[in-house]
Amino acid sequence: MTYNVLFVCTHNSARSILAEALLNSLGGDHFVGYSAGSHPAGAVNPHALKTLERMRIPTDGLRSKDWAEFARPGAPEMDFVFTVCDNAAGEVCPVWPGQPMTAHWGVADPVAFEGSDAQKAQVFWDAALVLKRRIELMLALPMPSLDQLAIRRELKDIGTR
Repeated sequence: MTYNVLFVCTHNSARSILAEALLNSLGGDHFVGYSAGSHPAGAVNPHALKTLERMRIPTDGLRSKDWAEFARPGAPEMDFVFTVCDNAAGEVCPVWPGQPMTAHWGVADPVAFEGSDAQKAQVFWDAALVLKRRIELMLALPMPSLDQLAIRRELKDIGTR
């Protein structure tokens, strides 16, 4: 079984991009990560790309995209949709084909941080580590042996770690 996972953020330039790349790196053949934004920035934040490169995670093909792309007919059907920013969590999301499980995995916005390049690099690194830990916890779940209610509970709980 392969699970499709969409990470949603307002601008789809940093946190959701980090999560997409991390899941695609860590998820093996069982998970495919995607990302989108309610108001996409149109470009991936350079600090997000540098963070992924520092983690030795491929950045090829990463782009800022609108969440409507995943609500259209013919789009990959999602099994899970995670909001990674508080703004996106409060917005009215599109109706996702297939009625995926959803959870909020809020992470502080590294783009909003103001400071030196070294400080920004650290803030992006910290955001990536939070997302990596949550993704690893999700990947460790025995999905086939859990019922939907247990999976929902576990995914919600992961968002607080």
